[in-house]
Amino acid sequence: MPPSPGPKKLKKTAPISHETPHEEEAEGVAGKTVPEARAERDFRTSVQARLRDLGRGIWRRVTGLPRLILWLVGLLFALLVALGLFLANPNWNWFKPALTSLLQDRLNRSVQIDGDLRVHLFRWTPDATIYGLKISHPDGLPPDRKTEDRQTARPRLAEVQKVALTAELMPLFIGRTVLTRLEINRPVIDLYQDAEGRANWDFSDGKVKGEPTKLPPIKDLIISDGQIVMTSLSRRLRFSGTINARETQGAGQKALHLTGDGSLNGRIFALEATGGALLKVRHSTPYPFDMRIRAGSTTLTAKGKVLRPFDLGQVEGAVSVEGRNLADLYYLTGLSLPDTSAFRLAAQVRRNDRVYDISGIDGRVGRSDLQGKLKVELRPDGRPYLTGDLNSRSLDLEDLGSLFGATKANAPVGVSLKADALHARTSRRLLPDASLDVNRVRGMDAKVTYRASSVKARPSLPLREVSLGVDLNKGLLILDPVQFSFPQGRLTGTARIDARHAVQTNEVDFSLRGVRVQDMVPALQGAKPIEGLLHGRLKLAGNGASVHDAAAVSDGEFTVVMPGGRIRQSLAELMGVNATKGLFLYLSKDPKETNVRCAVAHFEVQNGIMRAKTIVLDTGVVRVNGSGTLNLKDERLNLLLKGRPKKFRLVRINVPLVVGGNLSAPSIGVKPGPALLQGGLAAALNSVVPFFGLDTAENASCTGLVSQAKAQGAPVR
Repeated sequence: MPPSPGPKKLKKTAPISHETPHEEEAEGVAGKTVPEARAERDFRTSVQARLRDLGRGIWRRVTGLPRLILWLVGLLFALLVALGLFLANPNWNWFKPALTSLLQDRLNRSVQIDGDLRVHLFRWTPDATIYGLKISHPDGLPPDRKTEDRQTARPRLAEVQKVALTAELMPLFIGRTVLTRLEINRPVIDLYQDAEGRANWDFSDGKVKGEPTKLPPIKDLIISDGQIVMTSLSRRLRFSGTINARETQGAGQKALHLTGDGSLNGRIFALEATGGALLKVRHSTPYPFDMRIRAGSTTLTAKGKVLRPFDLGQVEGAVSVEGRNLADLYYLTGLSLPDTSAFRLAAQVRRNDRVYDISGIDGRVGRSDLQGKLKVELRPDGRPYLTGDLNSRSLDLEDLGSLFGATKANAPVGVSLKADALHARTSRRLLPDASLDVNRVRGMDAKVTYRASSVKARPSLPLREVSLGVDLNKGLLILDPVQFSFPQGRLTGTARIDARHAVQTNEVDFSLRGVRVQDMVPALQGAKPIEGLLHGRLKLAGNGASVHDAAAVSDGEFTVVMPGGRIRQSLAELMGVNATKGLFLYLSKDPKETNVRCAVAHFEVQNGIMRAKTIVLDTGVVRVNGSGTLNLKDERLNLLLKGRPKKFRLVRINVPLVVGGNLSAPSIGVKPGPALLQGGLAAALNSVVPFFGLDTAENASCTGLVSQAKAQGAPVR
């Protein structure tokens, strides 16, 4: 029997592949080798196994938690799902009470929503729509609309048929609101401001007034069929208008259009404002607008832009304004500006929150040019504070006089020579009589300087430069300095007007230093009849709303002195001989001069009456003494000048000179009574030499007179 074979030796064979040839071929087509494909498959399998193990581990831990915690987690998850489904519902009427409460706290007044509230929250651009929004007036403002025009007065500050807004989602997470669309349908707005300046559009808490309106960035703005009514008692304004902001803009049209009319201070008022396209507005791109306002004789035009739409605290533009009186701008701007002649001005205006910069001012006021810059700052209490520097290359003195209430009716008409000088030729007043509006003065503060490089004035008032400083603080107006420069010498001083109380008080203190008298008198026969330097001091205090009213009840003193000089001898002789007008003109042809040793005049002022305490003109040939009064109430003059020669005169008519009339038109004449008496006596005696002048004068004590004038305030060196 053959031996049994031992165990067979198996051959080593390749492992059996579970992949089909087609799979391997597909992997090769994908650009991967078979080992690479297998490695990727193994990695996926490993990750899946780990995720299964992780899930099983979490499940084991969760199922191992106490049952109560499991119930709480499930309940919280269910609540979140329910809340999400609830908020996804567009009907949000349940939220109206909370929304109105939020708006009331923000606007500081009652808010009401009569219609539906629709909200779509879970969007990349969440939106909300409010129907029937009503915003009330603040408490007590207006106090009683029954007294107002019932055709324009509204029961609420605002009523809006529909407000629809859409916002960007992502900026909301960082506390910033960007509105991609804001649509306002049929808004009816009733704006009201009382006589004290309180306004129902002031949404502040009263601590900081005048904050500019700052809306969030709005890319698309639509306003349809809007109505605006405005009543301002403090500005005396009534306005009714319409506002529309179209979604699209046609060729040559403006997207925003506000127009309306009414009255301002009893005069016609009209406003038209237009703006650029309101689609695709960018917060970084300025929004352009044009505006034109007509208020009586005043016209204002502006071409500007909102620098960061729609932050109305960042605005700039070119503004031009013209009218009859700068003071009329009070009702447009709230600034208390002085009375002026007709004006035309242009400037660049920029608003930065509570500050208005007015630069590049250029134009004319009356016949004077005006340049400079101003700044208006709204203080927390709402009072404007005006600062700046203004200047003129050429100032017409009449335009400066109008600042203090002077008009052409106040201009002097010159001196007349007549026999009867006690009666005025005219009743015109020289002192300005325009009243200061204390309510306006109390409503703002200011610190402004003004300088004129040259002055156009009358030949008898040869001014060269003018400088003024204005400081107004809560009703106290101080003009310091007030400076008028002459070819030689100057007039300087201060004026103080206190309008803080029921009775306005006024004080002035002016000094005249080294002004040449020959610069202020007309020439006679080609030469000035008198020469010398004048020094003086005027101090007055009185109550009144105008310069004239204050002067009419003022107290104080006035001193003027000429320490030396020259005078035409014929004039000096005239004062000693007291000739008539014909003799005056005859004697004035003699050019011979004599010295002026001194000339002093001192008046005390009580209740508007200036009484001469000292009037002395001491020349080389004649000494003149004077007396009399000047009544500042009616501006009547009643001065008597009596001269005596220092040497014997064979012929002398004892007729004193009289200065009468009024300040605007003084008259110089003679008092004929004593001359007639002398003439009658001479006829009775049948004398060959009818009049003998036996009384002569001694030299005045000029040293004492000048020292006394210096003690009274005259700045004599």
